[in-house]
Amino acid sequence: MDIRIPTVGESVVEALLARWHKGAGEAVRRDEALCEIETDKITMDIFAEADGVLTISVPAGTTVAVGAVIGRLDPGGATIADSPAPAAAPPAATAQPAAAPPTSPSVRQELREKGLAASQVDGSGPGGRILNSDLAGRQATVVKSEEPPAYHGTNPRGAAQPLPGEERVRMSPLRKRVAERLLQARQQTAMLTTFNEADLAALQAVRAERKQRGAGVGLLPFFVRATVEALRAYPAVNARIDGDDIVYHHFQHLGIAVASDKGLVVPVLKEAGDMGLGEIDAAIAGFVEKIKTNRLAIADLEGGTFTITNGGTYGSMLSTPIINPPQSGVLGMHAIADRPVVRDGQVVIRPVMYLALSYDHRIIDGREAVGFLKLVKERLEDRTWLDGLR
Repeated sequence: MDIRIPTVGESVVEALLARWHKGAGEAVRRDEALCEIETDKITMDIFAEADGVLTISVPAGTTVAVGAVIGRLDPGGATIADSPAPAAAPPAATAQPAAAPPTSPSVRQELREKGLAASQVDGSGPGGRILNSDLAGRQATVVKSEEPPAYHGTNPRGAAQPLPGEERVRMSPLRKRVAERLLQARQQTAMLTTFNEADLAALQAVRAERKQRGAGVGLLPFFVRATVEALRAYPAVNARIDGDDIVYHHFQHLGIAVASDKGLVVPVLKEAGDMGLGEIDAAIAGFVEKIKTNRLAIADLEGGTFTITNGGTYGSMLSTPIINPPQSGVLGMHAIADRPVVRDGQVVIRPVMYLALSYDHRIIDGREAVGFLKLVKERLEDRTWLDGLR
């Protein structure tokens, strides 16, 4: 059975074969991850469609066309319990590099931060799997590059000098695409940001009560529901520019920005306005799990009309989020902090979150942007509205 680069989207014509999870001649089970591929939109694993013994025909680090054969699975009577010994190594001209030890996304991130290759670490987990504990105490190493060093200044004679301890890593297709889209947003939109703050005391009380009833959900579902109401009240924020036309969407497909070790991805909650709090919470958790296991599909990323990003997860107090083209707006959430506020003439302490709405001023006026953010704030502070959510 041939192993091919799958079709992952109409606009994707090639993919980087980032790594093999299994080695040549290794017996694998159906649905085991064989390799990891990266495109300009997504990072995903290719899984075995049957039990068999793996033959690798394309080494890791190669960019190949969609549909290309990168290996084979040969049944050959092999089973996991009674796997044949690996075949003798092929001639040098066709020999394949040994597969790196299997790693999790968190381990791969730490390897990059320490400047280590997976092959430099002896894994203590099952099958040689590298664990986070295997990296404890390991020092960063300098990775030499075959490319010319970047210019960082001059010595007294004017020659370019690299800084000591540098590492040069080629950008992944996904990171390059993210960079291009961020630059596009800066160059091709009239982006402006407006700010407000929300007192989340009522929201925290409602969440605590729901948890006691066994119906607890995260913070994001409430923001999704408040955002849906605001988008319905201010449809320009949910619209986009197409040439000389404004395209209004009569549905709310909300992108939820999620950070991964490969870069920012934005899976989309389709028809978010029809979803209950529990459905939203489960859908977001499902996206996070898919990202961790490299099972996110292109279909999960398409069709968004507005985006929510939560920098507060990482402790951000305030930021200016960047629009995700062709959308015209993005809502930024931030960390919740106890702050002094005035209520009924008295200074009291409340759990406050700063909110930010970045928007394309070509299509959204300041009045609409301020009104949108104010309505989000009002819904999140309205105990009656919060209690009525299901």
